[in-house]
Amino acid sequence: MVERRSGPSYCPGHRAGRPRRGFVTLERPLPRFVEVRRLARGSAAFYFRIPTYYRKLGCEMANEPLGASYEAACGDDGKGGRAATLNGLFDEWNGQRRGEPGEQGIVARYGTIDWLFRQYKTEKAYTEKVSPRSRPDYERIMQMICDTVGKSGRRIGERQIMEVTPRAADKIYDKIINGPNGLRLRQGEKVAGLCRKVWRIMRRLHPELFDKKHPNPWDDFTLKSRTKTKKHAVTREEVYKFAWGCIKEGRPEPAAVAVICFEWLQRPENVVAGFLTWPDYRSKNWPHAVRIEHHKNKALVWHPLEETLDGETVKFYAEAEDVLGHLPKLGVPMIMRRIEKGECKGHAKVWSYPGMEKVVQQMRKKIDGVSKLFTLDACRHGGMTELEEAELTDGQGRALSGHKTAQAYRGYAKETMMRALAATRKRHAHLLAQKELDQQNADGAASPQDERQQTSPMSKTGVRSQR
Repeated sequence: MVERRSGPSYCPGHRAGRPRRGFVTLERPLPRFVEVRRLARGSAAFYFRIPTYYRKLGCEMANEPLGASYEAACGDDGKGGRAATLNGLFDEWNGQRRGEPGEQGIVARYGTIDWLFRQYKTEKAYTEKVSPRSRPDYERIMQMICDTVGKSGRRIGERQIMEVTPRAADKIYDKIINGPNGLRLRQGEKVAGLCRKVWRIMRRLHPELFDKKHPNPWDDFTLKSRTKTKKHAVTREEVYKFAWGCIKEGRPEPAAVAVICFEWLQRPENVVAGFLTWPDYRSKNWPHAVRIEHHKNKALVWHPLEETLDGETVKFYAEAEDVLGHLPKLGVPMIMRRIEKGECKGHAKVWSYPGMEKVVQQMRKKIDGVSKLFTLDACRHGGMTELEEAELTDGQGRALSGHKTAQAYRGYAKETMMRALAATRKRHAHLLAQKELDQQNADGAASPQDERQQTSPMSKTGVRSQR
């Protein structure tokens, strides 16, 4: 037997302090059966893997990659995300294996509405297309539909998919909109829209569960009309009053988020999540611009910050840059907060959206002159409205906002008095120009007639003289 030579590579404690290759240590809680591995490019990724013990017992669930986002894979606190759905499926299988009776609302029978929504949440149409910000609302609407009780006393969620005919869909809609505190027409719109989408997606995957005569009872659905309220839009004056008030209170983060949403039109959830980084602002390659990426439609917009003409530099966003100058640089993302003692390791982390909203609500109560309707969404809507008040064309406005279609762009601008005044000025100028043109035409038509009247006697005299 060959004796190994001594050296540091053979010391038993040499690698004791290092993690195994392919694995990474996390400070955030991991759900059951979720592993974290380091990819070749250096980033961490999450994987759902069923242990071999349960494979031998007959579990046929597929192992699945969960992506590189902790929130999408595990939720904000390690109890949600895609992993929660997959663990729910595993618990259902494991309960059936052990002969345990299924609890209502946890184990759904195959082909029921409960099963339909639960299965939809495992598909890419939900995990990749529905943003984490919108998922709680999706969950609430699905739960509302399933918990609605018909005249027979049965929950809608316990019914088979084929039982939902067009007439049954109408009755479900009527049940939803007639809430305990009055009409809920907006909730009815959400129910009809979500059901239409879920039926369309799941029918492609499970056609045998749907009625062939009426595969989607939510198509061509008639909704009750309502007066739609428009989101509030704040003015430039209010945005900067809020921003400087926050800085005075020692809260530069909500000040910066409000200004970024108003000036550069980035969606507030993207700003808060840390998608705008310091390298995006006056980088080496673009020292006179800021890079804004819209993660909803993958649009990339460069906003010029200044322009030099005839040796004179004009800054387009001087006050906004003054606000950003008060931000502490705690990491790569622009918007970060310091970690409180005992919270977790490190010195800074990105904000959660509810946490930022709470701070905004606190600040607007403290700052004089800020409306109670002031929100981060209202800041972005105010910036979009200012584009229209500046009388930009749709193409020019979309070059700044990042919208792909003119219809989506126009939906953000509010009908303010300034827009109405600009339109009235153009209309009045058109009226004056039309009157002037009509007068010129009238004068032009009168001149030849006068000439004929003046020349006709001369012509008669000439004829007489010839005779």
